[in-house]
Amino acid sequence: MPRVKRGTKRRAKRKKILDRASGYFLTKSKLYRSAKEAVERGLKFAYAGRKQRKRQYRSLWIVRIGAAAKLNGMSYNQFIHGLKKAGVELDRKILADIAVRDSAGFASLAQQAKAAIGTA
Repeated sequence: MPRVKRGTKRRAKRKKILDRASGYFLTKSKLYRSAKEAVERGLKFAYAGRKQRKRQYRSLWIVRIGAAAKLNGMSYNQFIHGLKKAGVELDRKILADIAVRDSAGFASLAQQAKAAIGTA
């Protein structure tokens, strides 16, 4: 079996790690071993951050919907409950966008929610 020299593969692998570590401070961007540890740690945080971003956006949407619902004389949970009873199937992302951009449209949704709660 012939001997395999790993020059190009090793160089490519290390170059990829060092490219990902560019911008890190001191040895973390220059020395392979430090860079590898820093990059692995950064990728771990990036994975968790992608999950956190979804949670943070949902909570932002809820705050915006709640504020707009208060302006229309309802609490957030009354508003959502009323929409469910009225059969309006808009998600929180769309509702938050309507709350920010179209206050008249949101007011009509709030009236629908109030009517649905009032009939029950």
